[in-house]
Amino acid sequence: MSNALRILAVDVGTGTQDILLFESDKTIENCFQLIMPSPTVIMADRIKRASAEGRALVLTGRTMGGGPCGWAARDHALAGFPVFATADAARTFDDDLAMVEKMGVKIVNEPTAASLAERPASVHLDLKDFDAAAIVAALRVFDVDPAVDALAVAVFDHGAAPPGVSDRLFRFNYIAETVQRRPLPAAFAYQRETLPPDLTRLQAVAQSAAAYQRYANASDEAAQQPLPLLLMDTGSAAVLGTLDDPNVEREQESVLVNIGNFHTLAFHLLDGQIAGLFEHHTGELTQARLEELLRKLAAGTLTNSEVFDDSGHGALVLGNHHSSAFPFLAVTGPRREMLRGSALRPYEAVPHGAMMLAGCFGLLRAFADQRPDLAARINAALNN
Repeated sequence: MSNALRILAVDVGTGTQDILLFESDKTIENCFQLIMPSPTVIMADRIKRASAEGRALVLTGRTMGGGPCGWAARDHALAGFPVFATADAARTFDDDLAMVEKMGVKIVNEPTAASLAERPASVHLDLKDFDAAAIVAALRVFDVDPAVDALAVAVFDHGAAPPGVSDRLFRFNYIAETVQRRPLPAAFAYQRETLPPDLTRLQAVAQSAAAYQRYANASDEAAQQPLPLLLMDTGSAAVLGTLDDPNVEREQESVLVNIGNFHTLAFHLLDGQIAGLFEHHTGELTQARLEELLRKLAAGTLTNSEVFDDSGHGALVLGNHHSSAFPFLAVTGPRREMLRGSALRPYEAVPHGAMMLAGCFGLLRAFADQRPDLAARINAALNN
């Protein structure tokens, strides 16, 4: 029986969920991996099928990533078809339930939802970002043992902004406070016990992850004990994982940018510390605008208002350091083609030969940072 450390790392984006089964006694290239549709894309497709059939929707479960599934639910309601949701499920679309009701969703309690779901004309969807049953089933189809020693999951979490407070402002205030407290990419990772209550999407993932042992058919005793769990923000996980590319790791100063389907996050790093960062909405950017922001980030002249007033989240520059010449630029993310041909000469990072798993590698590095007792085996495998 192998004594290898096994960690299931899942990076949940808007387009895909990227899954890595890390085993410390294997080379990273031989660890099993899946690139699958994201939960919000899966739910959006199911809602669209319900719309095509003219059936009522009953949404239960937990708060998860919105975007595609939120637009599909809105369109379903606009088409005149009923949409019922429990409060936790409804917060997928907006933390303010009054706003959810304005989009045509009727908020119901759990017993009412259960009753509605039993109607033949209804389509019942159980919302969640981390689907333990689906992942375990997928592994078993290929005769892969789903038993693991720990879980690591990354999602994008705006946080639960108070009424009247901008989601963008609330999120970036959280980012700025985190970086000022600990200026490392791994600072955006939490163990279950230290997860801030305002990060409601990550809190929901923690609740869903508690079921993994049961689906993996652990012994009754083991199933009662929740697995060690690391939770992290997707953008910072991808940037941290980018450092596993040796061409990136050897640079004393660099700008690392993850261009995701919905969000773009850039870090200016100096000697492994964050010298500055910004976060923007990818759909609001052009190559020219992104180049301008990256130049100002490296020069230390980028202001928070410049990004926020441009429909982004914000920017933060720490200290007085700035570059006389633009530093090494590394790019990851499914929209990285935005910088192809740029005068900034971007390097498309491929940590361990798998760009789409950058977030998973970042999760593993963050796990090593948070759990010194596991660090030696994680780092030894990643450094091999």
